[in-house]
Amino acid sequence: MEWSLLERLPPEDARRVLASARRRTFSRNEVIFHEGDPADSILLISKGRVMVRTTTPLGHTAALSVLGPGTFVGELALLAIPALRSATATAIEPVEAMAIHRDAFAELRARHPAITDTLIQLFADTIRRLNQQLLEALYVPADTRVRRRVIELMGTYGGDTIPLTQEDLAGLAGTTRATVNRVLRDEEKRGTVTLSRGKVIVVDADGLKKRT
Repeated sequence: MEWSLLERLPPEDARRVLASARRRTFSRNEVIFHEGDPADSILLISKGRVMVRTTTPLGHTAALSVLGPGTFVGELALLAIPALRSATATAIEPVEAMAIHRDAFAELRARHPAITDTLIQLFADTIRRLNQQLLEALYVPADTRVRRRVIELMGTYGGDTIPLTQEDLAGLAGTTRATVNRVLRDEEKRGTVTLSRGKVIVVDADGLKKRT
């Protein structure tokens, strides 16, 4: 498994970092960490997928992203001291991850300053994505947001089958489950998706993209 966070390291150093990491496993629906928890490590995901959610000022839950193998979660722990988790991470399927403590990562950055540039770029990408989601929430119709999330999730899952509930899709699209159900039923009639319990199967991605 390769992670973008470590790609600038010499192979020997990358192996050393992973050798010092602690292997963590989580069962389906298990909370990896809660929003507001103390944060002292980053988790590199090697298997399974993680849903990241946050709480809005009104007390509602908003889904931010789904992360899969080769990505990571909890990166703010690497920079802020003391750090608190900014969101809740939950395993939406069995997850295996490597936990790297902040101190070990600080030593790594001291030896290889280039990894700091990588970290900054990854933070910039995250900010850019969240800004795009904010603009969408303000200016893009909910129906279009639902279709866009379905297309994006095809990339996350590496195929046509998206094993998420409509409630999860609603959180990611920033809308209601009723809206997601209506949009997906309409797409099913158009022949672009098929629906079954707890999953969406895309059968005509090009047709779906035309309405995004």
